Amino acid sequence: MYYLYIIRCKDKTLYTGISTDVKRRFKEHQSRTGGAYTHSHPVDKIVYTEKLKDRGSALKREAQIKSWPRKKKLTLLFPS
Repeated sequence: MYYLYIIRCKDKTLYTGISTDVKRRFKEHQSRTGGAYTHSHPVDKIVYTEKLKDRGSALKREAQIKSWPRKKKLTLLFPS
């Protein structure tokens, strides 16, 4: 099982990634070993998760969401 996750950084930017263990991955981002972006943009909290059946599906969904403008991502996080 894979998860897509979106993290809000302390500067209010959004980071999207995938993992089999979101809690572990978030801790890596907190310690700034989780990736280049979150190394320079400290993380605040996980704001969205989505369960996917396999790595391929997770990568596809991640690419889709990363291609969206911020406004569309926010509608995913906060549907009206």
